[in-house]
Amino acid sequence: MRAQSVSSSTTPPSESESDIQSLTLDDPEPTRFGSSPDYTAVLSDKLLLSVLSKVPEGQHVANSLVCKRWCKLSGKLVRYIKLLDWEFLESGRLSYRFPGLIDIDLVRACVKSRRNSGIVMSHRLISVHLDSSSIDGGFVKEEGFWGKEVVDGGVKVLVEGCGNLRRMVLMNASVEGLGYLGEKCETLQELELHCCDDFALKGLFGCRNLQILKLVGCIDGLYNSMVSDIGLTILAQGCKRLLKLELVGCEGSYDGIKAIGQCCQMLEELILCDHRMDGGWLSALSYCSNLKTLKLQSCKVLDSSPGPDEHLGSCSTLEELHLQQCQLRDKQGVRALFMVCATVRELVFADCWGLDNAIFSAASVCRSLRFLSLEGCSLLTTEGLDSVVQSWKELERLKVVSCNNIKDSEITPELATLFSVLKELKWRPDSRSLLSSGLEGTGIGHKGGRSLRRK
Repeated sequence: MRAQSVSSSTTPPSESESDIQSLTLDDPEPTRFGSSPDYTAVLSDKLLLSVLSKVPEGQHVANSLVCKRWCKLSGKLVRYIKLLDWEFLESGRLSYRFPGLIDIDLVRACVKSRRNSGIVMSHRLISVHLDSSSIDGGFVKEEGFWGKEVVDGGVKVLVEGCGNLRRMVLMNASVEGLGYLGEKCETLQELELHCCDDFALKGLFGCRNLQILKLVGCIDGLYNSMVSDIGLTILAQGCKRLLKLELVGCEGSYDGIKAIGQCCQMLEELILCDHRMDGGWLSALSYCSNLKTLKLQSCKVLDSSPGPDEHLGSCSTLEELHLQQCQLRDKQGVRALFMVCATVRELVFADCWGLDNAIFSAASVCRSLRFLSLEGCSLLTTEGLDSVVQSWKELERLKVVSCNNIKDSEITPELATLFSVLKELKWRPDSRSLLSSGLEGTGIGHKGGRSLRRK
């Protein structure tokens, strides 16, 4: 693709000449499709680019269709792309067309998908079109992904043309590809790796400025790669400036989490999603000396064997604990988690299974709690909530939403007194009773009453 020249001379004007270029419109160049002159032809690329940068981002695509010159200049304004066609990257057209990229997602392009396929595999992390022949045993065949050599080659082409990348989402890269990425992209701060094994993480040693890392080891139904304590230890030694780490579908144990805590001393946020950790990993959190936020998402088991209380330790700097879509039926594991996280000030439960009164009572050890959020916890009752929140003398904010076993009619005078002194209260526990109170007096919802159906 060639850039359209503004001047009739074959020699490009110097920078000083471009700045003082005359803006008189005596002889504007006529457009290709009519007699109307192109008044932008006398503007330098620098000046026109400045004008286009003031236009809303939603207008950039339309601007790129005006002419080849506008197409090239509009491409310089694009900062984020989610790539679908790997050949577009390999050919070099991506970096030529969008040299100003700072954020790119290559995951969907790393899968050999057919756009006209009627099979769509959707996950909250990825959604791709697949052929029926590429699925085997519940997972996508290895042939369904571009090989490591192909991915590494694409990464080299990309970073040679877009050396200012700050964020990248990548799949099936090897140690060579990640090493080249770290060497050429010194500005890289955020990285998301899919389908990556232990020893490929050695390539992260070159990512000196990496601060946010998301490592996806296994996605049920798509791929099954293994990240164990070996990979976590390599990761900890190579990325010592991490501020946020997210592990999805990763294996490991006490040793891997301990290595992360000892090496990544700046780590402030740790997220574990659908982890496969061995029993006893919770006690390693005490080595995370600067950890402020811990999030557990979609975990079937918190800790199958936490060990004796005296060996658990505590994470003294922890301020927030989030439990989202976790199974909390194991009272021993839940109790160990709250003992390690006893210093938290914010506690969030969202759509957790098995959170009944007995399990929730284990949270009473968090004496410094100031904010509690309960959403979608249908087993917890008003009595169970009352017995625990009364022990939190520093509680300032409370949020209870869609917890259908917590009833307004069962609120005790002591609980009502607590509500009156809170700084913030969001109370919508029973959605059915809220709906009934909202429809009161309308005749809707009663036998023989009005209906919401259209006639």
